Amino acid sequence: MSCYFLGERMPGDGGDEEGEKHRDSPVPSLSSFSTSLSAVMRIKQKYRAMKKRRQDMALGLAADGPLTGAPPRSSPKIFTFDGLTPSSFSSSRKRVLYPNRGGCRAPPKQERSRAKYCLILLCAIVFIQVYNAIENLDDHVLKYDLDGLEKTLRREVFGQQGAVEGLLSHLKDYLSTYVHNKPLVVSLHGPSGVGKSHLGRLLAGHFRSVVGETLVLQYYVLHHCPQEADALRCARDLATLISQMVERAEEEEKIPLFIFDEVEHMHGEILDALLQLVASKQSNEYLNAIYLFLSNLGHTHITKHMLQNSSSISMASASSGRHSHLVKELTPILRRTLEKLHPLWTEADVLPLGLLEKGHVMECFLDEMTREGFYPDHTNIERLAGEIEYYPEAGGHQYSQTGCKQVVAKVNLL
Repeated sequence: MSCYFLGERMPGDGGDEEGEKHRDSPVPSLSSFSTSLSAVMRIKQKYRAMKKRRQDMALGLAADGPLTGAPPRSSPKIFTFDGLTPSSFSSSRKRVLYPNRGGCRAPPKQERSRAKYCLILLCAIVFIQVYNAIENLDDHVLKYDLDGLEKTLRREVFGQQGAVEGLLSHLKDYLSTYVHNKPLVVSLHGPSGVGKSHLGRLLAGHFRSVVGETLVLQYYVLHHCPQEADALRCARDLATLISQMVERAEEEEKIPLFIFDEVEHMHGEILDALLQLVASKQSNEYLNAIYLFLSNLGHTHITKHMLQNSSSISMASASSGRHSHLVKELTPILRRTLEKLHPLWTEADVLPLGLLEKGHVMECFLDEMTREGFYPDHTNIERLAGEIEYYPEAGGHQYSQTGCKQVVAKVNLL
């Protein structure tokens, strides 16, 4: 079926020639254009009227509300151009447009480095190892009861606070671990009667109680090797004995103690043998040992320094401690002197013991009289202390020439 606009001629209407003329013409006629325009206007008016009616119906239903018992009615759908609703326009405004090729892509995820977790794990392992090491160090120190040793030395050694503190500091640092790169070598020097042998006996007694009798050696040169002709044999025997003791200590995981008294009388062969033993190139068992040398080598330097610098010592006693000041000043002087005598002292930590004052001598008398069961009469103690020979008073200090060496003999005469 063919449709024709109003005003067009039907075929065979006698106007074919005129129709052909109109079709061949490039510009349409005025009548056909007005007819098409009027048709479009009528369609638009009908659409507007229908749209208005539907909006009025929707507003009326919303105002009246649903009837009781009647199912709720859905609002009529409002159509617009191209089948889009008002909500479609609002949602289309929020829509993010992407290039044709890209599409919707999520932001790239940042890759987490595994090194971070490895670092955290490593820190945790190191913390655990350090904590265990500290616990083991505390257990190792407790085994030697250095607190008890400190109380004993402070109670029974008079006038040598600086030397005692230095010795305890070396022992605590060394005994805090069982792995060492060199043995501990400490050399105590001082005039006669200042307490060197007494200090050695106290150390020997303490270590015998904690490590056993077989791991402590007290070597008196004038007793074990008095003849110089036997020096080579004595050196071999001493080296063999020390080797056996360090091997036994290695098996028991303990540190032995070797005390050498009267070192000023020690022969060169024995000093050479000891130097080979304390050298840091020895095997591991020789590195876990303590060597203590007691002698009066360098005592003239100590006596001269204390008598000439008694005023500065008095000032130090009021500020930082007389004994610590004495050790700090005398240590380099003694080291230079001892290193010229034998290279053994290059491996040692040198600690000087100073002269004893009259007050220290009185303390020695009080202690000895108490041990022997005598009543500690202060008048009697002053009388006995006055019989000791002293250096001329210098800087307010009165130093004993023989220390406490004569105390035992005088108490025995009571």
